[in-house]
Amino acid sequence: MAEAVLDDVFPGLNGSEQNQWLRAAIMSIHDGVLIIDKERIVRLINPEYTRITGVSPEEIIGKELRSVRPKAQLGETLKDGRTRVGIYRKEGEVEYVVDMAPILLNNEIIGAVSICKGLTEVHKLSKELKKNKEKISQLKQQMNSLYEAKYTFEQIIGVNGGLQETIRLGSKAAESDLPVLISGESGTGKELFAQAIHNASHRYGSPFVPVNCAAIPASLIESELFGYEEGTFTSAKRGGKMGLFEVANEGTIFLDEIGELTYELQAKLLRVLEEKKVRRVGSTREKVVNVRVIAATNRDLHQLIEKNHFREDLFYRLNVLHLHLKPLRERREDIPEIIQSILEKSNYNNPSKYILDDAALKILQEHDWVGNVRELKNALDYAICMTEDRAIKPRHLPESLYKESIDGQMIKSLKETIDAAEREKIISTFKQYGYDLEDKKKVAKVLGVSLATLYNKMKKHRINH
Repeated sequence: MAEAVLDDVFPGLNGSEQNQWLRAAIMSIHDGVLIIDKERIVRLINPEYTRITGVSPEEIIGKELRSVRPKAQLGETLKDGRTRVGIYRKEGEVEYVVDMAPILLNNEIIGAVSICKGLTEVHKLSKELKKNKEKISQLKQQMNSLYEAKYTFEQIIGVNGGLQETIRLGSKAAESDLPVLISGESGTGKELFAQAIHNASHRYGSPFVPVNCAAIPASLIESELFGYEEGTFTSAKRGGKMGLFEVANEGTIFLDEIGELTYELQAKLLRVLEEKKVRRVGSTREKVVNVRVIAATNRDLHQLIEKNHFREDLFYRLNVLHLHLKPLRERREDIPEIIQSILEKSNYNNPSKYILDDAALKILQEHDWVGNVRELKNALDYAICMTEDRAIKPRHLPESLYKESIDGQMIKSLKETIDAAEREKIISTFKQYGYDLEDKKKVAKVLGVSLATLYNKMKKHRINH
């Protein structure tokens, strides 16, 4: 039977040639090898065994193992058929580690083999392993620093009537692992809230991976999110590439502009959310990931659903917790504190402070800020650049804002003048004709308006008669 097995391994060789092959193979192994038969007689050792233990072939081959190595445990393996791994041995000044296993043929133990490695080699491997672990730890720290959330709820400015209630809801969202959908116009701080939720959660310290779904070409976004295997396409990296969901494992992935994903990719994202597994492009294997998903959009997803541009099932999967960030024009009460924060950051390492005068503040509070906080910051950065003595006045603001303010004041002044003249004309006409009902009809006719319009104008100008 043994000969048949060797014939399968070494076809075309006779028995002598097969034995030579086996012996050459054992002699070339870089670990020490010792083989005994079922009578515990040593049948073979290789040069590495001699180098590690100092025992020569002449001393041990053909002899009962314990007659040469009294403390040897390989006989126990021969007796009970158990494999032994990592057994520490010391003979004199020589230390080494041994693995032992029975040799089976037709389910019968016909001998045993020990594989030993000098402790110097073990220490070397251990040192290399430790070094590699340290490298992995360093790489992990570097990756975490690349994908680190910087903002907290304490850094988000919001007073009562402004973002304060949204901050409270965001803090509650941080207590769970449920998906969050953040909606709001561009520049309202959607990523800032996503970072704050991550930092307030138990995932703090793990990666926060932001992905702008609108900035990645549709042909690449699947491989960016889920990774790919080596050889998947022409420019694929050797060894493949880890996807951003894998990078975010144990942390949070922030999918900004979620409404820009293709309908096909939405289906794959839905499956990841439901199964908590990702499959690299070109792979048949799936990998479990533990990722919290926060999505954001500045589009009306309900309209996209009606047009079949966004999956309704994905919307409900993402919209478990919903935060809507109001635009700056709807929370003007937050503007002074936001301005103060921006100016304080601009004062960094400078003992002199930028000061915004009341007229400039009034202009900034009355502007509608289509670009929200981002536009406001740009306006202040411009003003800081234009000011001469660190006192920001209306003339230092961007020309469009300053002109808008002047035009607004002119329009307001003209309207006030017209209203005052109209009031005076109505009062003087009443003095000429009187105030009873028939007199009011005459006044209305003289002024060229209906009686109802006259009453409305009397109410507007607070003329009580």
